[in-house]
Amino acid sequence: MTAIDSRLDRRGPGFAANCARMQERLAQVQALQAQVVAESAARVDKFDKRGQLLPRERVARLLDRGTPFLELSPLAGLGMHDDDGKKSVMGGGSIVGIGVVGGRRVLVSASDSAIKGGTVPPMGLKKALRAQEIARENKLPLIYLVESGGANLMYQSEMFVEGGRSFANQARLSAAGIPQVAVVHGSSTAGGAYLPGLADYVVLVRGRSSIYLAGPPLVKAAIGEDATDEELGGSSTHAEVTGLGEYLAENDAHAIALTRELLAALPWDDVPAAQASPEPLYPVDELMGVVPADDREPYDVREIIARLVDASEFLEFKAPYSTDTVCGHARLGGHRIGIVGNNGPIQPTGSTKAAQFIQLCDQSGTPLLFLQNTTGYMVGRDAERAGAIKHGSKMIQAVANARVPKLTLVLGGSFGAGNYGMCGRGFDPRFIFSWPSARTAVMGGAQAAQVMEMVSAAKLVREGHTPNPDALKAMSDQLRQRIDKESNVLFGTARLWDDGVIDPRDTRRILALCLDLCAEAERRTLRPNTFGIARL
Repeated sequence: MTAIDSRLDRRGPGFAANCARMQERLAQVQALQAQVVAESAARVDKFDKRGQLLPRERVARLLDRGTPFLELSPLAGLGMHDDDGKKSVMGGGSIVGIGVVGGRRVLVSASDSAIKGGTVPPMGLKKALRAQEIARENKLPLIYLVESGGANLMYQSEMFVEGGRSFANQARLSAAGIPQVAVVHGSSTAGGAYLPGLADYVVLVRGRSSIYLAGPPLVKAAIGEDATDEELGGSSTHAEVTGLGEYLAENDAHAIALTRELLAALPWDDVPAAQASPEPLYPVDELMGVVPADDREPYDVREIIARLVDASEFLEFKAPYSTDTVCGHARLGGHRIGIVGNNGPIQPTGSTKAAQFIQLCDQSGTPLLFLQNTTGYMVGRDAERAGAIKHGSKMIQAVANARVPKLTLVLGGSFGAGNYGMCGRGFDPRFIFSWPSARTAVMGGAQAAQVMEMVSAAKLVREGHTPNPDALKAMSDQLRQRIDKESNVLFGTARLWDDGVIDPRDTRRILALCLDLCAEAERRTLRPNTFGIARL
């Protein structure tokens, strides 16, 4: 392969402006993520008095020291429900990520009980469901660190029906042969009682674990019976009487230690040694300055590729043909990959080029990486007559049906059906991340506003009215502002349109980890059964 010859002007004023704008956007994301951590840590005195570890301390003790932890969707639910996006930033009420425990890669899903008692908001449920999906696709053991007041009843209508899916997923994960461990650090009651009930292994904490379908007040109201927490579902009850718990720990730290021992006892794959692979020829810091400060200004996606792939080597596919769509082979972290990137709108010829390349990668078992920055499929008389719909459909079919792992990185614009053809969230990429510069919407705010202004004016004329230019302008400005707000990367990550907003400088490391996970899952053999593990 030939190394990409970068033409990025690193000394020009444009590069400096790009870096400054990216840093500004990144700082906003990082400040919000830090606020979630700080809000949880502020309850340290309360947890100390109870002899408990904070939720993030539990996660830290669980993971092998010095190993990476890829936190997922840390800003889930931002600005939604009880998360106001300003004073109270909740992160969906949980900590979810991929880490290493006892030399094995695992998926960790921990209740953040320091924030609103770990009660689960609607987007927290979606975050939990996404965690289970990642565990299933990548064949990862799943460890739940549980202490939660259950679903936030203020939003029960948005959660109750879909909440059943989390239990169905647990049953199916167990049946698929993927082990699940529930460490119950505190309350796991009502509907939440089924989480440990459906786990394969349960670790209890003496005097702290509380698992029952109905607490003392509800039992009294329902059947007139007086009962204590411990009698209904305390740690001793479930360790000695019901058999729900397999292990009884003395405190949080002991529970974590028992969980690590349990993982070590399971015949699960150790993390293989990292593959030796050459670094890109260009400094990773330069990724901060590739995307223009002005969202409307184009750039060459090859400049991104040159700073991501091994030795900056890229074998471009049909290079002179439909140059707005860039396809080619490379290696990243030692893994073979096929890359599809945008240098503008997707032309009909770009659709056929990408569709062919995607099918070839699927034929050879080569994972795909989509680098999104597009206004969508090209429109207009020439594009329509060249078969924009027909050829765009071929590309969408190829993306939807490709069986190889698909990773997506939203660099800039992700507009219209271009989001679909470039493997957006709706097309189930194995992982999808965004840069702080990402924008996702059906179209840009300015374009949507102009369209609505023209449509509204034409409607008024048809009805025999004279359009009021000022009123139309006010309406279109309002729509433009709303769509610009809704296309912002923070709006999208709050709704799990991605798995997190990442620092551009971390992109190569994160993609290499994801490719490691995909490769390990491909090699891993599970021992499925019919119904999963039940306590008999």
